[in-house]
Amino acid sequence: MRVAGSSDGLKPPARKQQNGPIVVFLGPTLSLAEAERTLPGAVFLQPVSQGDIILAAHAFRPRAMILVDGQFEDRPPVRHKEIMWAMAQGIVVFGAGSMGAIRAAELHPFGMLGVGLIYRWYRRWPLAPDDAVAIQSAPAELGFLPLTDAMVDLQITFSRLMRDGLISSGERLRLTRIAQSMNFRDRSLKAILQEAGFPDEISKKLRGRKISQKKLDALEVLQKAPSLINTDWCPKNPIWIPTNTFMRDLESGGIDLSLLKY
Repeated sequence: MRVAGSSDGLKPPARKQQNGPIVVFLGPTLSLAEAERTLPGAVFLQPVSQGDIILAAHAFRPRAMILVDGQFEDRPPVRHKEIMWAMAQGIVVFGAGSMGAIRAAELHPFGMLGVGLIYRWYRRWPLAPDDAVAIQSAPAELGFLPLTDAMVDLQITFSRLMRDGLISSGERLRLTRIAQSMNFRDRSLKAILQEAGFPDEISKKLRGRKISQKKLDALEVLQKAPSLINTDWCPKNPIWIPTNTFMRDLESGGIDLSLLKY
């Protein structure tokens, strides 16, 4: 449904900011210190939620945005329409690691660029659960310190432990089932191994082999994005058509609708 009074899709001329910064929405997936070392000069913001892309576009006039982490409990998650709005303004948008990987897989046909194994996993399995990348983290004041482990990281860890001969295929299956039965707020490798009955000494050894694919994917997108922004791989600006629902959601979130006129 189009906004009342609008007759056409909103597609302003491309206004890509060639010299603008890269804006990165980041939280528990990767520490700020490591991210800044990997992509110096970028603007790092808290995990993205509804309205944040529009506000960041006006505040920084970026040439690109990278979505890694996103909010989805205390604040509404970032909307697909908002990402498409940014791309329609000539901003190249990447996604990887966590919420960014999900949105990139969903919006790949419209020009959002995904990087990393998790993104490819969501592309291959469109109905994969969103909570596979969800974790519980400390608040912003504590740097979004991760407090639990993502299901996707646990699955990759279990597979690696089995290939390295540290657990059997049956143990891998049991650990996976225990992890799947847990809420993402409680899901951690330590808790899973404890419930499975592994002795503390062995548990400690296995935890030392944990793999964080989310972190690896976040590092990959930070490393690759600058070289991909101005290549032919980047799509042309998509058509963006506002809807009544989207506009009402922005208004209820306190976003000035005049900001959509970028």
